[in-house]
Amino acid sequence: MKNTLYLILIIIGCFSIKTQAQGLAIQPTRVVFEKRQIKTTIELINTGNKTKTYTVSFVQKEMDENGVFTEITTPGPNQMFSDKLLRIYPRRVTLNPGEGQIVMLQRKRNIVLNDGEYRSHLFFRAIPDKKPLSAKEDVDTESIGVKITPLFGFSIPIIVRSGEVNVTATITDLKIPDIKKPTLNFTVHRKGNVSVYGDLVVDYISDKGECYTLANMRGIAVYTTIEKRFMSLKLNNKDNLDLTKGSLKLSYIKRDDNNKNVEIFDTATMLL
Repeated sequence: MKNTLYLILIIIGCFSIKTQAQGLAIQPTRVVFEKRQIKTTIELINTGNKTKTYTVSFVQKEMDENGVFTEITTPGPNQMFSDKLLRIYPRRVTLNPGEGQIVMLQRKRNIVLNDGEYRSHLFFRAIPDKKPLSAKEDVDTESIGVKITPLFGFSIPIIVRSGEVNVTATITDLKIPDIKKPTLNFTVHRKGNVSVYGDLVVDYISDKGECYTLANMRGIAVYTTIEKRFMSLKLNNKDNLDLTKGSLKLSYIKRDDNNKNVEIFDTATMLL
């Protein structure tokens, strides 16, 4: 009888999510500890039809100028991690279908901090289902078996701000490379010792002064690892507007938890 060698490949998917993915809903999807805030909670809900177990831990990520995240182990320039400042409990959660669970984050006391922003990402990793011992698989004893076990994970930023903080954002370099497939390219610049976070809204203003919203992208961040981020927004021209006339106005807006405008970071206009 010949032995068969099994290779287990583990694929971990890390996603920044808005509401839910892979059967797990997370709320909120971004946490900011402002100055004296001590604790907060994150709600998890199993929206799938199977019982699932998740581990909760911190990972470190760096954003590049294209908005792509890379997992890292040591902080880059202008980056400080928040994981050492916080406690998590529980660190393991099992949820039945439709069941919810609160995860608590508590800030540690009596730690001297520099002014600015500390950021880590809270990572929820799904534990794969265990196959019953009685389950059998067809095995080709003449070949090497490869078993792929996907492990899905979701992460959200956890930010701690300390001392005197400041940030500004500006928008430059508005361009539409191809008017037949209208996509607006631009650059968001950040200055200060914390990240900037808000929504991007593109409005078309006709020669008659009529206004139409062509794009609305929520939750856009420029983190402290970069001072600018290159962006593209596809324009939804459902009204078949003549985008060779009039102008486009791009706004970067900070909103509160109730979706009310708090501040307009910057507005840029492009003549068509």
